[in-house]
Amino acid sequence: MAGKLKILITDDSKLLRKKLREELEKLDCDVLEAENGKEAIMRDLTEQPDGIILDIVMPEVGGVETLQVIKEINPEIPVIMLSSAGTSQKLKQTLELGALDFIQKPYTSEQIKQAVEQIRRKVEKNHGK
Repeated sequence: MAGKLKILITDDSKLLRKKLREELEKLDCDVLEAENGKEAIMRDLTEQPDGIILDIVMPEVGGVETLQVIKEINPEIPVIMLSSAGTSQKLKQTLELGALDFIQKPYTSEQIKQAVEQIRRKVEKNHGK
């Protein structure tokens, strides 16, 4: 796929979103942000990102519920879950719901790079390239 990937970061931590934005921009991605699941669903509908990095534990609408709704709207979109320790049951649930992969916080630059590559491969496969 030529061109930049448009990635939506969804996390209630402004600091994490800022750090993740910097990582993704180094990898030549356009970055959108949402601070909760409700906002992520709206941005997915209006901006149609190529992929989503989604925190599991958030106020208002949590990551699991957000993933369910986003996958109903757009079953093919690649979603990478972010998780803190102690959410292994929820991680299993998100993978069953169609998440592409998950990254344990705190993450490394290499994990983010691999996540972007997974999203890129899925997008290319979806577009038949």
